[in-house]
Amino acid sequence: MDRLLIEEKLESLRRCLSRIEEKCPASVIELERDADLQDILTLNLTRAVQLCVDIAAHWIASSEDIPAPATMGGMFDALVQKQCLDRRIGERMRLSVGFRNIAVHNYGSIDWHIVYAICTTHRADFSEFAKVAYRALI
Repeated sequence: MDRLLIEEKLESLRRCLSRIEEKCPASVIELERDADLQDILTLNLTRAVQLCVDIAAHWIASSEDIPAPATMGGMFDALVQKQCLDRRIGERMRLSVGFRNIAVHNYGSIDWHIVYAICTTHRADFSEFAKVAYRALI
C-alpha cells in the first residue's frame, strides 16, 4: 500500500469521525429537527464510508492474491475472505456502504434514527477498521 496516501486517508477519516462526535446531538428528536446537523452528520458519514472504501481498494490492489471486487461492499467481503479483516467489522463496513448509497444517490429517504444509531453506536466501527488498516500498512 502507498503509505503516505493511506495515512492521509486515515487522517481524513479521523477528522470526519471527530466532527461526527462533536456535532452528534443528544437525541434523535433533536437531529430530526435540525437540518444543519442532518447535513453535517450525513456529509461526514458518507465521507467516512468512502474513505474506508478507498483504503480497502488500495489494500486489495496492493495484494497479489485478492481479486478486485465488483462492488464497494465487496471490498470488505474480499478482505474478510482473505482473513485481513474480522468478519464482524467487515459486515458492518459493508452495511455502511448501503447507507452511503442512500445518502449520496437518494435511493430512499434517510431514516434519521439510523443516522443517529450510526453516529452513537457504530462510529467505533470506522475507528476499528482504521486500526486494522494501519496495522496492515506498517
